Amino acid sequence: MHILPAGENAVLVEFAGLDETMAYYRALSLNTPAGVFDLIPAARTVLVMFDGSRQRVLDWISATEPAVTTTDHRSDTVTISVVYDGEDLDEVARLTGLSTTEVVAAHTDQAWTVAFGGFAPGFGYLVGTDDRLHVPRRTSPRTSVPAGSVGLAGEFSGIYPRSSPGGWQLIGRTDAQLWDLDRDPPALLRPGTAVRFERA
Repeated sequence: MHILPAGENAVLVEFAGLDETMAYYRALSLNTPAGVFDLIPAARTVLVMFDGSRQRVLDWISATEPAVTTTDHRSDTVTISVVYDGEDLDEVARLTGLSTTEVVAAHTDQAWTVAFGGFAPGFGYLVGTDDRLHVPRRTSPRTSVPAGSVGLAGEFSGIYPRSSPGGWQLIGRTDAQLWDLDRDPPALLRPGTAVRFERA
């Protein structure tokens, strides 16, 4: 790992890749000392925000060992019901060499974990346990993707929490409420959350 200053009250911890980042994020979140008030993971970094002694935080980070599992022990599995009729389902089948039925089965049969959030409030980047669904983004992004669209891009699956432009391969749609300001916390899919998809 590599630790960089990020202003007076934060440090950015860089890791070699996503798996290492998720393992360290979980370990850090399980043993957060007083004064550390936020941990924000990304694909290869965790931003640690704190009040108080920088050296104490640096010592804590350096002494932390990665957790074996990346699933958040604080949350139950979130089940997302999906209608698998996405515009790119046939293209994903072509890219993966699977039938459309096998694509759906691969999406629903594997365990997913929210690696980090980004792009829009409530959008979680989910990583799975089956690499057969790793597909490239669309060569031509859409100017508008409907809210609730379930997509694939690279090693990730994700759900658009609101209508927005996007280049992910769309395989289905859900009515799940990804972002709700009246809910605590507002995001349904937080880093570390375990997710299962089921066919509606």
